Amino acid sequence: NLRATIIPTIAVPVVLLGTFGVLSLFGYSVNTLTMFAMVLAIGLLVDDAIVVVENVERVMQEEGLPPKEATRKSMNEITGALIGIATVLSAVFVPMAFFGGSTGIIYRQFSVTIVSAMVLSVLVALVLTPALCATILRPAKDHATQRGPFGWFNRMFDRGTIAYRDGSHGIINRSWRFLAVFLAIVIAMGWMFARLPSSFLPDEDQGILITSASLPAGATQDRTQRVLAEVTNHYLNEEKDAVEGVFTASGFGFGGAGQNVGIAFVRMKDFDQRKT
Repeated sequence: NLRATIIPTIAVPVVLLGTFGVLSLFGYSVNTLTMFAMVLAIGLLVDDAIVVVENVERVMQEEGLPPKEATRKSMNEITGALIGIATVLSAVFVPMAFFGGSTGIIYRQFSVTIVSAMVLSVLVALVLTPALCATILRPAKDHATQRGPFGWFNRMFDRGTIAYRDGSHGIINRSWRFLAVFLAIVIAMGWMFARLPSSFLPDEDQGILITSASLPAGATQDRTQRVLAEVTNHYLNEEKDAVEGVFTASGFGFGGAGQNVGIAFVRMKDFDQRKT
């Protein structure tokens, strides 16, 4: 249905435009974090528009109502669901904006971007999308008489819908049994989460080692350079199977600047040339 496709195509850019306005209001730039949040939010934005369009088409097909009346009845049915979706998703991402330290700095822009996009998506789904449905949509043909690949797809989709509905009824009739399965899944998820290692950033071999040398206060620069020479000799001789080269510098390090500190950058060989 080309007319139904046009509506999400219009709604999504409107939401993204509003999201860019929110980013500008907060003083954020378009960067890797905000763009990643945009990419993640696009799927959610499309969902809101599709929910409205699909329900309006269902009402028109099942009850034979004109687009305007079908849109009004459809919105009475799904307004609460749309608001509930936005509330639940916001409850997941809003706390990320209040993380402290460097984690908060990283995730704050991500949280603001995705939450603002979701809220604007619901507003568009409640205001703009119904207006587009009442204006653009037309009563759909019966899927049983529709020909071509679209007719075949719609008939298969209708069969899948019926199977899903029957399966849902079966789950409801055996609710305690499936509730026990759900609790078992939750327990297994918690057990696996506790066993997995955790870290601020994933461990990854970048092919570079950094060695910091800190001598006692008052050590001369010559002594620092001799220590760095010993470090270089160790890597180039004791670890020669894995090390390609070493670069050292005296006078500064992670502990600050001074003639008693130094640093060594060790470049590892390619992965196929070393065992570790």
